[in-house]
Amino acid sequence: MKLLAVGTVAFDAIETPFGKTDKILGGAATYIGLAASVMKTDVSLVSVIGGDFPQEYLDMMTGKGINIDGVEMIKEGKTFFWSGKYHNDLNSRDTLVTELNVLENFDPKIPASAADAEVLLLGNLHPAVQLAVLERMNTRPKLVILDTMNFWMDLTWDLLMEVIAKTDVITINDEEARQLSGEYSLVKAAQKIHTMGPKYVIIKKGEHGALLFNDGKIFAIPALPLEEVFDPTGAGDTFAGGFAAHIAKSGKISFDSMKSAIIVGSAMASFTVEEFGTQRLGKVNQAELKKRINTFKELTTFEVEL
Repeated sequence: MKLLAVGTVAFDAIETPFGKTDKILGGAATYIGLAASVMKTDVSLVSVIGGDFPQEYLDMMTGKGINIDGVEMIKEGKTFFWSGKYHNDLNSRDTLVTELNVLENFDPKIPASAADAEVLLLGNLHPAVQLAVLERMNTRPKLVILDTMNFWMDLTWDLLMEVIAKTDVITINDEEARQLSGEYSLVKAAQKIHTMGPKYVIIKKGEHGALLFNDGKIFAIPALPLEEVFDPTGAGDTFAGGFAAHIAKSGKISFDSMKSAIIVGSAMASFTVEEFGTQRLGKVNQAELKKRINTFKELTTFEVEL
């Protein structure tokens, strides 16, 4: 199945306890596209960039089989830029700079080649943009996946509720799940979010793994223990990209296929955190991914004698 991903293609400047970068390639759609490209999934991106965006980055994406027909360039504008500094535990960060630039008036344009995509991943953007994309698809995709955050819950609650009602899968972290539902228990939170529309609820718990909920069923996976963690930027987007790419590649939409998909997403995200920005993800190949998924399998498979 075709995968269409809508999100930012951007510049990031990142500081962690392990170092800092100047402007480097970032953005949710970028991470999603790179994750999908590792799996050779038919993926198209919808985003907007300024005239300052290097051609070499666009060439890199097309070279990896990512369709960028839906990435609009506004030559007189500047590309979205974010800068942040992570605390010692890497779980919290301070935003230093946010420059919306061309993203401020983003009007998504769906390329004809992707308007019939069966899997749609709505990256973390303003709910009005996400709704516009849904309305501009030729037909409703077989699977609509939504990634959002507490920022939109604070500022655009009603619009966000409209998007969530049209969504099949929502992926948020544990703090956001509690805010969205008003429930502290993640089980109760997922139950309440189900009533808002999504059949499947994925709650990301960072270094503690992820939970998948569907119709009373729960599947939990740990995070992969890593020797090196340099930068968590984009890990959630990579997770969503790997998840959506696996669903699109398998052509199967079910609880069991999504169990496999969150393992693929988690394995993919484990590469992202090993270097700054997209640097590590851009070098991953299928053999490396397969090896890491096997490590996950060894980590979570066991027998118990009673």
